[in-house]
Amino acid sequence: MSGDSSDRAPTGESATRGATVIADPAVDVPEAVTGDGDPPARCPYCGRPFRRGRYERLHRGRAHAERLSDRERAALERARRVENKTLRRVRLYAVGAVVVIYFGLLIVAAFVV
Repeated sequence: MSGDSSDRAPTGESATRGATVIADPAVDVPEAVTGDGDPPARCPYCGRPFRRGRYERLHRGRAHAERLSDRERAALERARRVENKTLRRVRLYAVGAVVVIYFGLLIVAAFVV
């Protein structure tokens, strides 16, 4: 079997036999999960529920970018800025944890050896 044949999708009868088609998963976000009992934010284009409005705005920017109005694009940019700040903080915590673990193990190794 050649290496490039695995990239192609199977065709014909063998493709449908035993194959399962995976569509968008059915997602249901209960109100209790969203926090204070507010109904979940839903995408106005596809109806998908989200725990937070920020997640819904990010979804619209990724999945429905061509349909956004100027006001929705501005809300998307604000959500992206908040998301970037959050990701930066998580990355800094991760780097800090790696540094602490590294030097902790270095000190332990210095006493053991």
